[in-house]
Amino acid sequence: MEEERETKTQQRPKGGLVTMPFIFANEACEKLAVVGFQTNMITYLTQQLHMPLTKAANTLTNFGGTASLTPLLGAFVSDAFAGKFWTVTIASLIYQIGMISLTTSAIVPSLRPAQGQEASGGQLAILYISLLLTALGSGGIRPCVAAFGAEQFDESDPKQKNSTWKYFNWYYFVMGVSILLAVTVVVYIQDDIGWGWGLGIPTFVMFLSIVTFVFGYPLYRHVNPAGSPFTRLVQVCVAAYGKRKVPMVSDARLLYENEELDDSIASAGKLIHTKQMRFLDKAAIVTEEDNPKAPNLWRLNTVHRVEELKSVIRMGPIWASGIILITAYAQQSTFSLQQAKTMDRHLTKSFQLPAASMSVFTITSMLTTVVFYDRLFIPMARRLTGLDRGINFLHRMGIGFAISTLATLVAGFVEIKRKHHAMQAHTIPGHKPLSFVWLVPQYGLHGMAEAFMSIGHLEFFYDQAPESMRSTATALFWTSISLGNYLSTFLVTVVHKVTARKDGSNWLPDDDINKGKLEYFYWLITGLQVLNFVYYVLCAKFYTFKPVQLLVKDNGDGQMKKNEEVELVYNQV
Repeated sequence: MEEERETKTQQRPKGGLVTMPFIFANEACEKLAVVGFQTNMITYLTQQLHMPLTKAANTLTNFGGTASLTPLLGAFVSDAFAGKFWTVTIASLIYQIGMISLTTSAIVPSLRPAQGQEASGGQLAILYISLLLTALGSGGIRPCVAAFGAEQFDESDPKQKNSTWKYFNWYYFVMGVSILLAVTVVVYIQDDIGWGWGLGIPTFVMFLSIVTFVFGYPLYRHVNPAGSPFTRLVQVCVAAYGKRKVPMVSDARLLYENEELDDSIASAGKLIHTKQMRFLDKAAIVTEEDNPKAPNLWRLNTVHRVEELKSVIRMGPIWASGIILITAYAQQSTFSLQQAKTMDRHLTKSFQLPAASMSVFTITSMLTTVVFYDRLFIPMARRLTGLDRGINFLHRMGIGFAISTLATLVAGFVEIKRKHHAMQAHTIPGHKPLSFVWLVPQYGLHGMAEAFMSIGHLEFFYDQAPESMRSTATALFWTSISLGNYLSTFLVTVVHKVTARKDGSNWLPDDDINKGKLEYFYWLITGLQVLNFVYYVLCAKFYTFKPVQLLVKDNGDGQMKKNEEVELVYNQV
């Protein structure tokens, strides 16, 4: 009996829905900790460490820039040799150490400056080390958790092939709920109870996320790392360049194939030849100098490896289209926040909604849209399109772009009305400013856009990336967010400089937005989004989906076999 039980345990397939509670619990705890830690840091730096505002802002900007680059490092480590599970686990421990260090400095009086004094060099050193550790930690967590969760569903199993897109919906939903709690409950604790508790709770929650994630280890599917993906891409480039003068073969079937060589990077199925970028195919032409049995990969590569590079290149234009959307989204924490500060935010006579809490409407809208999309939109779309997922991720992203464009257009018109009421409130005694409710549509539309575009973007990276490069591809999602924020900073700087006049007028004045032309800035972003939408539609129209010859499970004996027909993944565009 004992032997039979052991045999059944060994044969039980790993992964699947049973792993989701552990991964979602990890994501919920981790996001609550990270957002609760980061959201109110400007207040901690200025009020607890007595930093000047500009120095505090620059500190957080440098921290944000570092944290946005480290996902590329974490993805490389994961895909090259460590694997996603161990990358997430070790990165979480590094993040935990950083948070413990910062929490300790908030609790121990000697680690904070006295009232009226700025932080000393030693106190700042603790801060910078803590921030560096959290930046390194987030770099290993961000690109790997989402991809690791999606890998729990076996693409070769017909029963699980449609589970991945559902996973991304609920992954984002769980993340949104955690952020909602962080920007409300955790921020309230930091402001009204104390920073010891305000940082201590996220630190403890982070510890719970690590324990929960590691506890599920026996249940997870583990995809082994297949070596440095960047090295393989460079090898194809070098090989193609080295054979640039070699005549192209007349038949693609003559290009080099080696299933044994590709086994570690094509466990679910191999990429097949596509007609685009044929100059790269020269890397797979066998010449007299090549030894097909033991190839020098700097001279000869398989079709699968060449197609890996083609897939990455094809993803580039779609990746770039997401930058402008983030630029539009970023205005919520800058100019939309300044709008809210000038408006009537009273919920009761004695309670006024904090301007920083306006993001609640974005998060709530995003969560509601995710539920609507999963429970109502997909079943309806499925009847029309015949696709199991209702619409593919390119359609989903396009809807997000359209909604985001509408959001900034609406924001411009609301600004005209807000400014008119603000002027009247300033000149007419007893006249109230415009209610904050007028800002809810633009916040809500941004939340809807995120539910469509951001989740679709993440899904696109995971699905269309080569099998062995999924952590790296997911890191590109975070890189587009980083570049979108940097573009916002650049755009604000240019507009502020170009629109400055000798009489002191400016679209984006430093002191009083009522004297500016913020609506023009919103419409400028709207115009950029319209151009970006046209660009995206063209990219999506000509995009070639990753062609894979899948290995599918035979329901009869459970053995893997090749699908003789090439499946063009989600080819109904």
